[in-house]
Amino acid sequence: MKRLLVTGSNGLLGQKIIYRLLELNEFEIHAAARGDNRLIETKGYHYHSLDIGNQNEVDTIIDTVKPDVVIHTAAMTNVDACETDKAGCLINNVNAVEYIVKACNRNNVHLVHVSTDFIFDGEDGPYDEEAKPNPVSYYGWSKMEAERIVMEQSQSWAILRTILVFGVVDHMSRSNVVLWAKGALEKGSEMNVVDDQYRMPTLAEDLAEGCILAARQHATGIYNICGKDYMSVFELVERVADFYGLPKDKIKKVSSSTLNQPAMRPPKTGFILTKSINTLGYNPHSFEEGLAILDEQLKKHQA
Repeated sequence: MKRLLVTGSNGLLGQKIIYRLLELNEFEIHAAARGDNRLIETKGYHYHSLDIGNQNEVDTIIDTVKPDVVIHTAAMTNVDACETDKAGCLINNVNAVEYIVKACNRNNVHLVHVSTDFIFDGEDGPYDEEAKPNPVSYYGWSKMEAERIVMEQSQSWAILRTILVFGVVDHMSRSNVVLWAKGALEKGSEMNVVDDQYRMPTLAEDLAEGCILAARQHATGIYNICGKDYMSVFELVERVADFYGLPKDKIKKVSSSTLNQPAMRPPKTGFILTKSINTLGYNPHSFEEGLAILDEQLKKHQA
């Protein structure tokens, strides 16, 4: 049985990968994240506490576990926090990747590294895998730099780029755009929503499936892994309202420039998925199918 190590296993994507791996029962599973394990299910895998910014901890875990594949999901992903805490962003998104790449090389490990649409400036989306990065934020720069390290230094690698991931997890420490929209709509709050940013929102289960497909196949190169529907953030919120039959009169269109966020966002990203569909066998849900899956999970969590 092949051994698989998932970093960032407490996060949205990390949890989805662990739960899917438990269903598949194909791998010896090792989960690693900062602090205590936050998954409700604690059986069927090994948990390791790991600070990816600490080289000794990275070396110890990869040298000890000796996995066949590492799926590296851990990162600092709060775009504004990366802009205001550049030192923290550098450690978690760049230095950590260098530590992981070196440890993987030393142990002949295949690395599946998760990246983002924010490496692009958003002037020319949707993008294919060959498009040239040009980030407009420090977060985007850090993820581009991480990709460069993987491509130049790793002996065996795949990079999976994704967009605006949504879903439900155990002991949720952070919200995401869909849960935020649902919560605000249900409360009847006034909502300022940008209509000049376009994305292809990604169900966390779909991204987890993409990661596992790449791990299973020891896929190499860059792959786009996101949802199949292209929409503005404003339209996304409207579609959440429609799905739940909630009124849309409190949703107000605003321009990104009015939000005064520390970090710039790329206006129009989105990905062309042809390569991942044809090569990996990736098959994402529609946005509404994703909402239905999320809704079922919310009902279980509330039961």
